[in-house]
Amino acid sequence: MADAIEAQILDGQLKAGEVLPTESELSNILGVHRSTVREGIRSLENAGLVQRGAGKRLMVSVPDMSVVGSVVTRALGLKQVSFYELWEMQRLLEPFAARLAAQRITPELKDELRRNDTEFHQLIAEAAQNAALSLSAAPIGALLFSATVNLYASVPQTRHRLLESHEAILEAILDEDPDRAEDWMARHIRDFHRGYVIYGVDVHDPIALDPRAMEFVKLDQRNSPHA
Repeated sequence: MADAIEAQILDGQLKAGEVLPTESELSNILGVHRSTVREGIRSLENAGLVQRGAGKRLMVSVPDMSVVGSVVTRALGLKQVSFYELWEMQRLLEPFAARLAAQRITPELKDELRRNDTEFHQLIAEAAQNAALSLSAAPIGALLFSATVNLYASVPQTRHRLLESHEAILEAILDEDPDRAEDWMARHIRDFHRGYVIYGVDVHDPIALDPRAMEFVKLDQRNSPHA
């Protein structure tokens, strides 16, 4: 039952916000017991594909991206992904995100980037206005946070240098200069790897997921056209 409804949602037959038949109606339509219907609904709710609306009626929904990001982050942690594997992705995605952000950033996100350094990379991904890029950036950022907790404490100059890069990247994005934003972000990612090597940790060791990292899996869709 769940597979059948999911297929209709994914192929567009059922749209976000559309109300589903009641449990009794689904039971009659599908010719299955109501307990089977409930199990199927529970599966769909856990996947974020349906939710309870007004009057507790089931409605088709789009999975919350922060929930999706959390699941992917945990999966990467359990897969014992290494810093190097994440860095390989980051050196490709981050400069691309910075370029798009410089071309597409909204005035509202410019203000937020000026105020917020904690979620710097996630805000850049959001400014790129590409939902696939944002979804990829959040889990990578959470695991990289875990990888840098001890790095910053042990090699303070690394944090200082990386924050200087943040300022240069921010200036390029605010100036809407995609070439400069991309170049500075590429330098920033190279410096990040260099700092990890100086720290003396094997870049191929698995990253231990820091519980605090989950706080960074917040895909803020306020300014996204895909919300």
